Amino acid sequence: MRVLTLLWLLILAWPLSAAAVDRFVSTSDGVRLHVVDVGAAAAAVNSAQPVLVFVPGWTMPEWIFQPQIDEFSKHYRVIAIDPRGQGESDVPKAGYVHTRRGQDIAEVIDSLHLQHVVLIGWSLGVLDSLAYVRLHGDQALAGLVLIDNSVGEEPAPAASKDKSAPGGRKLSHAEFMAAFVRGMFHHPQPASFLNRLTQACLRTPERAADQLLAYPVPRSYWKEAVYSTTRPVLYVVRPKFAGQAGNLAAHHKAAETMVVDGLGHALFVDDPARFNATLADFLVRKVAK
Repeated sequence: MRVLTLLWLLILAWPLSAAAVDRFVSTSDGVRLHVVDVGAAAAAVNSAQPVLVFVPGWTMPEWIFQPQIDEFSKHYRVIAIDPRGQGESDVPKAGYVHTRRGQDIAEVIDSLHLQHVVLIGWSLGVLDSLAYVRLHGDQALAGLVLIDNSVGEEPAPAASKDKSAPGGRKLSHAEFMAAFVRGMFHHPQPASFLNRLTQACLRTPERAADQLLAYPVPRSYWKEAVYSTTRPVLYVVRPKFAGQAGNLAAHHKAAETMVVDGLGHALFVDDPARFNATLADFLVRKVAK
């Protein structure tokens, strides 16, 4: 057993080259979803390793997770999804509801024949991941990582701001998205990165973006979803969700939480080293056994 443990540590310490593959998965309602598939060579060393599946937030492209893709594909197979209407995926007229988005995740998992999945959702991706759990259970999962959004626990989050500038002027959709993107970070980001990210977010039509912010279910839907899984759960949030994190840790036997201060909503971009270390520790302790 000690020899096997040492061998496993050597495998983790030895980075393998990871070639990214762009794939398109066709959904049951005819939408092509773009996914990045990287790290298959690393995963081949140990086929029992989990596969990490990243689901980005509202209007965001998969490449916002690039610091995580680059790091974790050294040792794991990593899948990053562009949800419908986002990134390089199709922009259909319909399907911007929680049930369809959860089904989309299921169809990516099924199409790529993924097993031992660690589903990692950020922002709206938290809700889409929980919708997947409500619809399909946790049989395909090895773990669940939820980043900086409500999970339906108490206390309820404050209402979101409307599209008004100081003084009451209503912002255009493009102005609002630019401000939203800038506001996701605590640490300054390069202007080129912010501009590229804003343009990617604007690919989602305004009507679809509004629908994504109005999933027609009560908060209890998300709470029931997260408590329905017996898989290890990691909930990483800013202080605004500290109360929910405390309640989840107290009442969910498989959940552990981390509250991080001094970072923005895209906390895994603001401090990728800290987030990556947290996720790596969770994977080794709770998932990759």
